[in-house]
Amino acid sequence: MSADHPTLPPVRLRADAELARDALAAPLLADAARLARWAGPDTRVDAGGELVDEQLPAAAEALGLSADEEGEFRAGDAWRLAVDTGLVEVEDGEAADGDREDVPGRAGPGENLALLTGGAPRDVLALWLDGFDTVFADAVAPVLDDLDDLIGEDGEIDVDALDWDPEAEAEFLEGVLGNLYLLTVSEGGAGEGPVPLPALAASMVVPDDMGEPTDDVLEQVSDAMMRLDEQFRLLEPIGLVEYQPLDEALMVEEGEEPAVSVDDEDVTRYGMVRLTPLGLYGVRARMLEAGVDAPAVGDLAGKGADALLDGIAGYPETAAREETAAWLAGRDALGAARELLHAARGSDAGSPLRRLHCQQTLSLVGPEAEPAVREVLDDAELGGLARVWLAERGATDVPAPPESMIFWLAIDTIAAQLDAEGDLEELQELIEGLTGRHGGFFEAAWRVEHPATAEVLEAMGRLHRDKGAAKEARKAAFKARSRSGS
Repeated sequence: MSADHPTLPPVRLRADAELARDALAAPLLADAARLARWAGPDTRVDAGGELVDEQLPAAAEALGLSADEEGEFRAGDAWRLAVDTGLVEVEDGEAADGDREDVPGRAGPGENLALLTGGAPRDVLALWLDGFDTVFADAVAPVLDDLDDLIGEDGEIDVDALDWDPEAEAEFLEGVLGNLYLLTVSEGGAGEGPVPLPALAASMVVPDDMGEPTDDVLEQVSDAMMRLDEQFRLLEPIGLVEYQPLDEALMVEEGEEPAVSVDDEDVTRYGMVRLTPLGLYGVRARMLEAGVDAPAVGDLAGKGADALLDGIAGYPETAAREETAAWLAGRDALGAARELLHAARGSDAGSPLRRLHCQQTLSLVGPEAEPAVREVLDDAELGGLARVWLAERGATDVPAPPESMIFWLAIDTIAAQLDAEGDLEELQELIEGLTGRHGGFFEAAWRVEHPATAEVLEAMGRLHRDKGAAKEARKAAFKARSRSGS
C-alpha cells in the first residue's frame, strides 16, 4: 500500500542569485579570481601548469599575503583552482632546440574569468561546482607525510607504496557529506546547526546494530576524525562548510599528556561542522549527478498536478505545504482545483495518499475553486473530500453523502494516513473516533469496495486500543480478504 517515497527529504535552497554571491565570496574562489586578474605575459608556469617557485612570492603578495611558506602554499592552492576552473589559461613553453630544456609556459586570464562578473548566477554556480570538484579531489588525495620514502629510483612517486585506494577514499568522503546533508535537511535533525565531528565519523564507522563500540571500532572512529579534520579544513575555503577544527591539544601521541586539561564534556573541542547554504547546493548537485533522488522544495512548481501529488508523498508536512503553495502560486484557482481533483482519482496503491494531499492542497485554494469541487460531489472517490471542503467553508446546501460513500471515505482516509506514516497516537484517535461515531462500523466496512479495505481493517485490529473493537476489526479483515479472494 505504500507509495514510492523520495530517498531524501526535500531541501530548501536559497535563490540562485544569493548562492552565486556566496560562491563569489568563498575565499578560495575569490583568491583564484585575483590571481587570474594578476596573471600576465611574465607569469611563468611549469609543465603541469603550476606557478614556478620564483613566481610564488609575487602571487602571495597579489593576494595580500606574506611571502612565507604559508602564504605561498595558499597562493599555490588558489592558482591550481584558477587553472582547473578556466579562470586562467596556460600556454606550454617551447624548446629553442633539441639541446635546451623547455622554456617555462606562460599564463593569462581565461575565458571563464568574465563569467564571474558578467555571467548569470547559474554560470557562476557551475564554475563554483567545478572548483568544488577540484577541492574534493585534493581532500581525498593521499597524505604525503614522508615524501622521501615514497620516491622511487626514477624520481617518481611510488603509488603502490602509498596504501591509498582512491575509490574508497572518495566513497568515504561522499558518504560523510551525504550523512551531513541528511542531518541538515531531516526534520528533527541538526538543521542549520553544527554537527559534532565524532558523531559524523561514527556514522560512517560504527555498525547500526552495534551496542557498545569495541576498542577496535573506537580506534577506527578516531582515525576517521583525524582524516575528516584535514578534509574539512580543505573544504572550508571553497565555501562548502563552516568548520571549527579539532582542538590540537587533544591530538597527542600515545603515552603523552595533553598540553592543557581535556574536558571530555566539551564536545565542541572535538570539531564541529555544518554545511553552508552553498554547501547544501553543492552536495545535492553531486548526489543528483550520481543518480540519488535528492528533491528540493520548488522542484514541482512547474509540473502537473499528478507530479505534485505523487512527488510530495514522502515530504514532511511543512515541506509539503511549502511545495503545494509554490505550485498554486500564479495558477488560476479554478483550473488548479480541477487539475488536482482529476489527478487524485485512481485505485492504485498510492491513490489514498494522493487524495489526502489533494484535500490538503485544496484547503489552500480560495472560494474560486468551489465550482470544481461541486462538480465531483457525486463522484464515488472524490465526493467525500468535496463535502469536507465545502463544509469547512460554511456551505449549507451540501447534500448528505450516501452511507456507502461515508464508509469508503473512512477506509480511504485511514489508508492514506497509514501511507503517510504520521503520528501513531493521532492515527489511533482517528480510528477510534470513526468506530465510535458509526455503530456497526466493522460490519459495514468489510463490504467496502476499496482496494485497501482488508489492509486497513488489519491495521485497525493492531492499533485500536479497545480489545473488543480490535477483535471485531480482525474478523472484518478476514471477511474482506475472503470476499476479495486475496
